[in-house]
Amino acid sequence: MSRPFLDAAARYPIMLPTGDRHLATVHLARAIDHPNIEVGDYTYYSDFEPVDDYAARIAPYIYPGSPERLVIGKFVQMANGVRFITASANHPMKEFSTYPFAVFNPDTMTAYVDEVAGHGDTVVGNDVWLGYGATVLPGVTIGDGAIIGAKAVVSRDVPPYAVVAGNPAEVRRMRFDAATVKALLEISWWDWEIERIERARPAIEGCDLAALRAA
Repeated sequence: MSRPFLDAAARYPIMLPTGDRHLATVHLARAIDHPNIEVGDYTYYSDFEPVDDYAARIAPYIYPGSPERLVIGKFVQMANGVRFITASANHPMKEFSTYPFAVFNPDTMTAYVDEVAGHGDTVVGNDVWLGYGATVLPGVTIGDGAIIGAKAVVSRDVPPYAVVAGNPAEVRRMRFDAATVKALLEISWWDWEIERIERARPAIEGCDLAALRAA
């Protein structure tokens, strides 16, 4: 059997016609080592230039030991400028002032942890496309197969296979009918071994549900 074209172990998944790797596109699972960020295989981020710290680029407010996590599934595609504004970016909102007085004193800087934790984790499903400059706010869950439009500001959960756009992002349409969405979620091709996915590519790319079921 020939080797799969996709290689989850590769930091730089795109080979240019010159034979050089495209150094501004990375598999995030190979580029991020952060205790509060989980990324599935084949998920990539594509910038306009190489990045030194991909965790800081996509999620600048999360820190090791913070009360929230960023969980990203497999085969997610992120364009330049995608940002996750996780819960630790929030200021106190239960007081008379939103000024974060406590963070300027090492003895009290964890005073807002309980409030931050209340926003929950940010979760991105599998096979999600986040367009240029999309911003995802704290505690949002994006369903499998969703498309997030360029410059969208996602402030609420996104259903699987929905197309959302705008600020605040709203569902503009569903990619497929309800029966097809249900079938795709049941099949969950992204959990297959890569050799099986490669064999099923004609069905995936051709929207042939019967062939995908058979695969």
